[in-house]
Amino acid sequence: MKIIPVVLCGGAGTRLWPVSRKNHPKPFLKVGGESLIAQTVRRAVAVVQGDVAADVLLVSNESYQFLLQDECLPVLNAAAAGARLHQILEPAGRNTAPAIALAALWAQALHPKEPVVLLVLPADHLISPVSTFVETAHKAVASALKGNLTCFGIQPTAPETGFGYIQKGAALADLQGVHAVQRFVEKPRLDVAMEYLASGEYLWNGGMFALEVGSFLNALGTFAPDVHSTAQAVWAQAKSRDDKASGGKIVQFDAAEFARLPDISIDYAVMEKAANVAVVPASFQWSDIGSWAALAEQAEADSAGNTQQREGRGELISIESQGTHVRVGDRTVATLGVSNLLVIDTPDALLVADKSRHQDVKKVVDVLKAKGSELVNVHPTVHRPWGTYTVLEDSAGYKIKRIEVKPGASLSLQMHHHRSEHWIVVTGTAEVTNGEAVFLVRKNESTYIPAGNKHRLVNPGRMPLVMIEVQSGDYLEEDDIVRFQDNYGRA
Repeated sequence: MKIIPVVLCGGAGTRLWPVSRKNHPKPFLKVGGESLIAQTVRRAVAVVQGDVAADVLLVSNESYQFLLQDECLPVLNAAAAGARLHQILEPAGRNTAPAIALAALWAQALHPKEPVVLLVLPADHLISPVSTFVETAHKAVASALKGNLTCFGIQPTAPETGFGYIQKGAALADLQGVHAVQRFVEKPRLDVAMEYLASGEYLWNGGMFALEVGSFLNALGTFAPDVHSTAQAVWAQAKSRDDKASGGKIVQFDAAEFARLPDISIDYAVMEKAANVAVVPASFQWSDIGSWAALAEQAEADSAGNTQQREGRGELISIESQGTHVRVGDRTVATLGVSNLLVIDTPDALLVADKSRHQDVKKVVDVLKAKGSELVNVHPTVHRPWGTYTVLEDSAGYKIKRIEVKPGASLSLQMHHHRSEHWIVVTGTAEVTNGEAVFLVRKNESTYIPAGNKHRLVNPGRMPLVMIEVQSGDYLEEDDIVRFQDNYGRA
């Protein structure tokens, strides 16, 4: 029997703007110094501890490929030597039923001769303690091996109207701590949610599942045949390749073929229709971190009920303030005589909101979308397969970036039509190709790349290369790049 954690890395997290954005969504939000996706992978590995050839599968938008590897590979390598990280890269989001269907077909192809249980986990939940999660997961896996489509039910602590509920039925005699599911209920009214909480019969639907591959695909074929047949057709045309960095497989799809997949959740497609559905009531602490108020609840409050989240070199000065949550970046933030506010500081956007309006932050995102603002999509720091760049200043005719290149990594051999670049090395040594010349630029040295010159930047060392790039010209956008050679298939 094989357990394969499947981590679903979707969701824009618009209520967590300005930190969560389209190209850097909620799973990459740091809580307690570590991203939610890294914490999820750590929990997943704990469930399969002892498997000398463990597989972990990430299902995400294709634009997150390298950012996910940066977040997850260090965790995986430290926690489980020999484990392999695989990625299914979607050209567009099609909801959880197609994502899990493709994961099941992938697992079936990878392990055709043994039962495989998929442990399906959202990438953006906060759970503790890990030991209780592992215990619950093992109960769910045992249930899945009996042919049950098994979900995790969270013990409700309040009459929440934003969650789906599961009414648990009779305990299953042959499985400890597992119940049949009587019914699913979508986001009830407050008075109904209060009744559910008082009854003790209802659990929050945590969006986590244990599914034996054969049982799940059979149920999918019965209750959502369009999803099943289309997923099979999409899978038949998928392209899979080995990835040296992760030791696993990278699976990609034709965008037009992938768009044929129905946009439907696993709950609507299968779980609410099948008879063999079970639930494991979970006793671990759980939060889907759905808003800044939910994140504030995870922080330690001072005597006035103020909380803070520090993500940079800045500091918080709080004077006569009460019940206020502040995210501090690299600047000093001061609050004076305020109450019940959310203050979320990032380098290019600042959110100030009444705490009671925490669910309405997405309205700000809607306004920005209508204006066509890139603040919805990207951060000043952008991740690339070779490292990162951070825009420090962007003005008419010039742009200043901080560039960090991973050890041994290389940017593409490229050329710009409209801009020249000055490179100043701050840390490390750069190997520079500039036209026909190839030379080294060391710390405190600089070089100039004229517009129209073919050029390349390589970090030949064992430490990160950090440099400042000053661009000048009439057009400075990222699409002014002509690639001739690239290690990451972008040329």
